Amino acid sequence: MEISRRDWISAAASGVALAAAPSPASVSHGIDFRHCPLQYQTAFCFPDDVSKSLVRQDGALLYGHERNHGLGNFSTVIRFSLSGMESDQVARQELDSPQIPIVHTRIVRPAADLLLTTFASHREDEGRIDNVLLEVRPRSAKARHAMPLVTIATRADLVMERSGSASLIYAGRQKDRLLFQVDRNVRLEDEGNAWTIVLPDEPASANRPLRCLFRFPQQGQAAGKWSAAPAHTEELLAEARTYWRNWRPFGRDVSWQLPSPYGEFLIACARNIQQAREFRNGKLTFQVGPTVYRGLWVVDGHFILEAARYLGYDEPARQGLETTWSYQHPDGSVTAGAGALHWKDTAIAMFSLARQAELSQDWSYCRAIESNVLRGIEFLAQLRERARTEGSPNGRYGLLARGFADGGLGFGAELTNTLWSLAGLKAMAEIPDQSSAVVVPARKLHQELRAALDTVARHEMRRHPAGFEYLHMFLKDDPAWSAAAWDQPRPQSAQWALSHAIYPGRVFDKNDAIVRGHIALMQACTQEDVPIETGWIHHEGLWTYNAPFVSHVYLWAGLADWARQSFHGFLNHASQLYCWREEQPLRGSVLAGYVGDMPHNWASAECILFLRHMLALEDGGSLRLLEGIGDGELTHREPLALRGTPTRFGRVSMTLEPDGPGWRLHFERGPGPAPRRLELPRSLGAHLHCGGIAGAHSKTSQGRIQIDPHASSWTAIFRS
Repeated sequence: MEISRRDWISAAASGVALAAAPSPASVSHGIDFRHCPLQYQTAFCFPDDVSKSLVRQDGALLYGHERNHGLGNFSTVIRFSLSGMESDQVARQELDSPQIPIVHTRIVRPAADLLLTTFASHREDEGRIDNVLLEVRPRSAKARHAMPLVTIATRADLVMERSGSASLIYAGRQKDRLLFQVDRNVRLEDEGNAWTIVLPDEPASANRPLRCLFRFPQQGQAAGKWSAAPAHTEELLAEARTYWRNWRPFGRDVSWQLPSPYGEFLIACARNIQQAREFRNGKLTFQVGPTVYRGLWVVDGHFILEAARYLGYDEPARQGLETTWSYQHPDGSVTAGAGALHWKDTAIAMFSLARQAELSQDWSYCRAIESNVLRGIEFLAQLRERARTEGSPNGRYGLLARGFADGGLGFGAELTNTLWSLAGLKAMAEIPDQSSAVVVPARKLHQELRAALDTVARHEMRRHPAGFEYLHMFLKDDPAWSAAAWDQPRPQSAQWALSHAIYPGRVFDKNDAIVRGHIALMQACTQEDVPIETGWIHHEGLWTYNAPFVSHVYLWAGLADWARQSFHGFLNHASQLYCWREEQPLRGSVLAGYVGDMPHNWASAECILFLRHMLALEDGGSLRLLEGIGDGELTHREPLALRGTPTRFGRVSMTLEPDGPGWRLHFERGPGPAPRRLELPRSLGAHLHCGGIAGAHSKTSQGRIQIDPHASSWTAIFRS
């Protein structure tokens, strides 16, 4: 049952209970991009590239994003088309492959197809250049004449200069910057609010399509140092393909093997993260995206750094962690892109510090910046004192001061900062070196905040129209509740921090009323297979990568079917080029717009994290294997393997592969502290059951196989 905004309001007023979302068993889990955004953009640049080149869904190039002026505000937009009577229809856009970001856009007209091939090059003698190969192919055997057009939306004046048979287009009356070169003598026309480049009409046939090459220098290169001749196109394309085929998505000690389409998403997400990465002020920065979020956000960065470790990018992840802590201020706070009122960033930096040390099995950096951590803990403690003096409900409960919630809620009497602080303080209180000076103050503040939150839960839980109790992220006395019903926060607004406090933060037990309410709330607001209206689009929209936040909660709580549904729904909201917009409208919406960057690499990271955790999930001192594997993952009988994946228990290798009519799991663990508990499900899917463990002692308890956690190598057999 889909529940509309008006249904929520009328039901709340009348006291009528609404049914929750349908059972996952009734939802199709096929991954076919059914909910992909209709407006999207894709990066085609190189890893760590300063030029974050983007191509739009219609093949247009996007340059000069003005970060403070919205997600769609580019100073220069270059669109390719044809003259004539009919309008363009984009039939398809695709990559060479998930590993090779050469973008192919097919635009159809009744008489001919316009094919655009967009890619980056970086020859030593040319420098960094964006390239667009334009081809016109008639749709019949008859040859036709065609006239390509290029429309340039820009506030700059353009000037054209001819150089032999080529044309150079400059931005600025003084030829300040060479915008592009094309291998034709063209005509430049000023249309008032845009410029049009008219190419000469030429014949095109199925055997000899009209082809021309546009080259856009990205390093201020002068004309004459490189060629725009189409004869070089195949060489340029071959060089680009060779570069990307030699590029490795994984570090030296790590490899993955996943069936389709998981494997394609994994490779593309690894590439997305590297393309967004950049050296800023001499520091390697894992950036969230190429436009609105081109920079460091501490919470996004935590998950991106964890994904980087899973991919084997050990040294870059180490550098990225140091970059995060370089944002600490003299008062002890750590703040970056989200702003100073995002108090939680200080605690998230602590959480990142502990997690990166666990995964690397190296606590030296944690020890080296112990004084920084102490300053951060003191900063959080001072926020409690500030709350007591500000006269807010936060102070009455003993929470952190009012701050910026994020994820759909702004400044107010909110819980998100306290929730993430609980996770960060817990991580510091549980570090292996219990003699560290950070342990006692972290534990003390954690205990005080946890007691305060328990008091909040007793007084602030709300009754949902569907009949369950849940904890909203704004306290009842916040002024936001005085707004008209339509403008009030949604029940699911800003629940992202609670998802993270549940997992990976492990702030709560699984049977905690706060956890039960959160899960019921996420199920109740599910549409298009994902929780909706959880972010900044309050009506008829969804926060795409909020879905894997919730998938992780489901997986941790033992709700594997719900976890897979939400994760597959998340994949189905990607573009067909394997990347996500932060927020987008529901299909059929006539109200919502698009929010945030694209490609958004917190989304890429969440994809990688869930794919790892469905095979190996760390749950405190426990290691839970195959938690997310069901019939869908087994249907095509293709192996799933992780080799050298880092965990807090050392590096783990595991291969799940077909074995006759059944399946075989082989597990190995390298040096590291043994988990307190090592387990896997008694059953896989609907028909497979564990027939025994070879190489380790095991026992069955409550449908789980518990295996000797000290055994370094063993094999499990699953049979019908």
